[in-house]
Amino acid sequence: MRYLFDFLVFPGFLFTAVVGLVASWVDRKLTARVQWRKGPPFLQPFYDILKLLGKEVIVPEGSKGTGFLTAPLIGLAGVTLVSTILWGANLWGRAFVGDLIVVIYLLTLPSLAIILGGAASGNPISGLGASREMKLLLSYELPFLLAIATAIIKLGGSLRLADYAETLVVGSVSGVIAFIVTLLCAQAKLGLVPFDIPEAEQEIMGGPLIEYSGAPLAAFKLTKAMMLFVLPVFLMTVFLGGFHPKGIHILWGTLKYVGILIVIVLLRNTNPRLRIDQAMRWFWGPWTVLALAGVVLALLGY
Repeated sequence: MRYLFDFLVFPGFLFTAVVGLVASWVDRKLTARVQWRKGPPFLQPFYDILKLLGKEVIVPEGSKGTGFLTAPLIGLAGVTLVSTILWGANLWGRAFVGDLIVVIYLLTLPSLAIILGGAASGNPISGLGASREMKLLLSYELPFLLAIATAIIKLGGSLRLADYAETLVVGSVSGVIAFIVTLLCAQAKLGLVPFDIPEAEQEIMGGPLIEYSGAPLAAFKLTKAMMLFVLPVFLMTVFLGGFHPKGIHILWGTLKYVGILIVIVLLRNTNPRLRIDQAMRWFWGPWTVLALAGVVLALLGY
């Protein structure tokens, strides 16, 4: 019963969804301020999701119905599980051997859900968007895993998130390099500019999501909002000493999260969208080299 509560309420689905939608509002509000606009009211992201939940679900003719409708749930379940594991490690020191590896795998599920949904829709534009998402996933995962490997080396091979929540990995040169690499990979995982290539609304009208409506589209939107909360928490846990629910540490943990969120939003608003070939060259080229440098420095003790 406790595990069911953890997954559905706190620190799982309900908690992550609410805070993720608040983070989405911060993103939209800060973006508006950068562009000299007023921005949406505080509850607008909640209204958007509720409105989509009340819309008709249309399954396009020629689509693979089962895959088309279940794909959004895969991403939603993945991000909920990640939040449950992360906060269990941060708040209560609850961990199991290899939970870091489990979280890394689960973080790929939202992207895989987009690929599966786009491929199952039967629309050629959706297929193009799914293809871009697949290429982007294969691109950023290499430097992302190398950066995580740097953190693993710094902690003597530990794969327990509770150990990372007690350690400041960025207290070294290799840790700083790994954090910077992971931060930009997180931008790609979130599908934000300059890596919003799969959706690219001005080019392919939303890509994999073009055929979605109603509750399935709401699930995709909610997954993206939840990722905007979960990924910064993952970065905090692995590199910045985690979040501790004690006294001044609550404020410090909140400031760490807000700082990462602001950097993500500013990156989104100060860069043009890349082409998929440019993104692949960037991740497999200089960013992989930088991640490898972090691994080497970690092995040398720096």
